[in-house]
Amino acid sequence: MTVSVFASSSSRIDKDYATEASKLGLLLAQAKIDVVYGGGGIGLMGRLADAVLENGGKITGVIPSFMKDEGWDHSLVSEMIITSDMGERKKRMFEMADAIIALPGGVGTLEELSEAMTLKQLGLYKGPIIILNTLNFYKSFIDFLEHMVSGNFLRYEHKGMWEIASTVEEAMSLLGKREGWHHDPRSIAKI
Repeated sequence: MTVSVFASSSSRIDKDYATEASKLGLLLAQAKIDVVYGGGGIGLMGRLADAVLENGGKITGVIPSFMKDEGWDHSLVSEMIITSDMGERKKRMFEMADAIIALPGGVGTLEELSEAMTLKQLGLYKGPIIILNTLNFYKSFIDFLEHMVSGNFLRYEHKGMWEIASTVEEAMSLLGKREGWHHDPRSIAKI
């Protein structure tokens, strides 16, 4: 199994988020689950990668060439895929993913998570999407998704596209949830 992890690259966030990113990397490595991530060397991305590497796991970074040129890549990740742009980066990460976990992050993480949901809604991605709601980080986003459902911008059935985990351990247990969300997602894509 390969899990694509979306995460913050900020080095200024609360250490409790970093602790959870490290714990996720540890547990993924111990479970022999391959990781693909955005290739960064700092923030939650860096902590995740450090933990995977320190615990003998396999991790692949996917980073646009301009970010590599800026020196934003993780220097110890030996398998680094260089893409021409952000769009190609996401495409590669989605293609490699059997499951997705979204750690807390900024607009880039939110954009990746939103695209994963869109692809799943259209039946173009079928694996689990797990929102790791560390320290209730995603509360406003989850409330907004509920608002979309109550306003009929999403069907009630669409709430089954994602799972919400409060802890890393809960996220790991959700990775085992392999049944499909809907047998024919396109049949309910049109509202």
